[in-house]
Amino acid sequence: MSFKKRDTRQPDRILARRNRGTEMVPLMQFVAGEFPDAPRNDVKKWLKFGHLMINGVVTTRFDAPVEPQQWVELNLTRPYAVFRHPRMQMVYEDEDIIVVNKGYGLLSVGTGSLKKEQTAYNILKDYVKEVNPANKIFVVHRLDRATSGLMMFARHPEAQEAMQHNWNNMVIERCYVAVLEGFVNDDEGEVRSYLGETSQYEVYSRPEPGEGLKLAVTRYKVLARGHGYSLVEFSLDTGRKNQIRVHAKEMGHPIVGDRKYGAKASPIGRLALHARTLRFAHPVTRRDMRFETPVPAKFLKMTGGIKKANSND
Repeated sequence: MSFKKRDTRQPDRILARRNRGTEMVPLMQFVAGEFPDAPRNDVKKWLKFGHLMINGVVTTRFDAPVEPQQWVELNLTRPYAVFRHPRMQMVYEDEDIIVVNKGYGLLSVGTGSLKKEQTAYNILKDYVKEVNPANKIFVVHRLDRATSGLMMFARHPEAQEAMQHNWNNMVIERCYVAVLEGFVNDDEGEVRSYLGETSQYEVYSRPEPGEGLKLAVTRYKVLARGHGYSLVEFSLDTGRKNQIRVHAKEMGHPIVGDRKYGAKASPIGRLALHARTLRFAHPVTRRDMRFETPVPAKFLKMTGGIKKANSND
């Protein structure tokens, strides 16, 4: 007989206050005004050890801005759990969704024989359960293990369903940046083809539709050329498996490090593909959410920086 471990922790006592004014107020000033009887040393302790959140984000900055209508939550019981992991960074979190910047080499979700391997899903599951053992996390979409960058998870089934069942309408923009072998001639363009998959799980491209093939449309723009490489931004009209990798090969310029799809070398020890921009309608509030990460420094170094966009030297 197995027994479920009982949560014996003291329930958190959380006080929430809203900035109902019309101007920004520094956090320490706001807290002192909302809790005038609290000793100053207590306020300093709350700030230092992470007992305070502004609109769902933990902060320890005494001068962090509290904008009009934003909420400040004070946990009197314990510090809030703060997400820290060497292979993934927290970008945004609220009660409905989480957006992270996944490192390359990290699986999104484990499947089959890989279920025991560390994944972005398991890392986040452990994090939300640290806050409350009843919390769960739900997969919305995936990134290839070798691809770094932005991806989102849902905090409850309703948010997951809202995103997955209406993905093409909910997701407004998805942009990737990659380093390609050689110089791409055109500054911008489009690749349109039909993709299928072999029994060995390799995706292939065909110019005409056929049984089992799905239309894939990829737009590209060259950001830099230099040192024998092209730094290219890709935006997706469709979201097919390995779409950018296959279309880069079809352009005659495979992604650096992508030996599966024709790359000759891997000078930076990874696939040079990064999910840079993610914009979508929030699954609950329908608010326009846009997130962007910097181009990885190793990508810029390979081409000498974005300033050389129009140079073929």
